[in-house]
Amino acid sequence: MIQKRVAQWAVMAVAVPLAAAGARRLSHTLEARRGPTGVTRLLTRGADLLRPQRAKRRRRFF
Repeated sequence: MIQKRVAQWAVMAVAVPLAAAGARRLSHTLEARRGPTGVTRLLTRGADLLRPQRAKRRRRFF
């Protein structure tokens, strides 16, 4: 039972972010070569669903 939880954690902590980064990189590479297409938009949208880009934090005083 604990092994199953560790495996699930490993997938969520490692595999999902790597897949999102790979899809985003592939999308940028294809877009640079051939321009924006439906495939590149789909790859970017899928990467955003898996792991959205965090907005930059605003600093209050500086």
